[in-house]
Amino acid sequence: MAVTTFLSTTNTFPHHSSSNSLLPSSLTSSSSSLSFSLQKNNVMRQNLLVTFCKSESSSSSSSPCVSKRSFALSLSSALLLSMAGKGEPHAEAAPLEAEDDLELLEKVKKDRKKRLERQGVINSSTKEKGYLQDLVYKLSAVGQAIESNDLNAASSVLGTSTDTDWIKKANSAFTKLSLGPEETEEVDMFNTSISELISSVAQKDVESSKIAFVSSASAFEKWTALTGLDGLLKGL
Repeated sequence: MAVTTFLSTTNTFPHHSSSNSLLPSSLTSSSSSLSFSLQKNNVMRQNLLVTFCKSESSSSSSSPCVSKRSFALSLSSALLLSMAGKGEPHAEAAPLEAEDDLELLEKVKKDRKKRLERQGVINSSTKEKGYLQDLVYKLSAVGQAIESNDLNAASSVLGTSTDTDWIKKANSAFTKLSLGPEETEEVDMFNTSISELISSVAQKDVESSKIAFVSSASAFEKWTALTGLDGLLKGL
């Protein structure tokens, strides 16, 4: 009502075609559009009211036509319910997103705790790192001997069983520094492969010895990568 009154008042001012008008042409156009829009909305509301009254009178001739106020309240209530319904998925999505964030945060905390724990174990395992460094040298010597088809030289390094001192010491280091199932799995693969390697070398089977050596070396390299020791041991 205040906007309509203002627009009707502005129409009483003299029209000036010159560029010195107090209201820019763009603002004048906007005002006219706004006035037309308000009039259109009033017509639409009146039509809705008439339609609603007719439907009410046809269903119950004794019921009086509702007032403009009650009709407006009904429309407002319907609009609010519609808006509330549209907002409901967002309300449901918010707790899900918060739950995902909490799970991610917990995972980050656990990973960080595991890294710190592992780093602490590695820093305090000087003796075990020495065992593993010796393992690197032994495997390197065995690999060079097998590559040269010198299985006697390979056998002299490997020994006749997994009870060889350097293999037992390496396994004690594996046990202390393996903090998860993935590391344990690679240790098991290494021990199986090193046993096959010893057997193949003893049988003078060059091809089987090469396959078993590659399997042993691969399992050890994967283990060092999982534990973070790959950057601490020379020769890898």
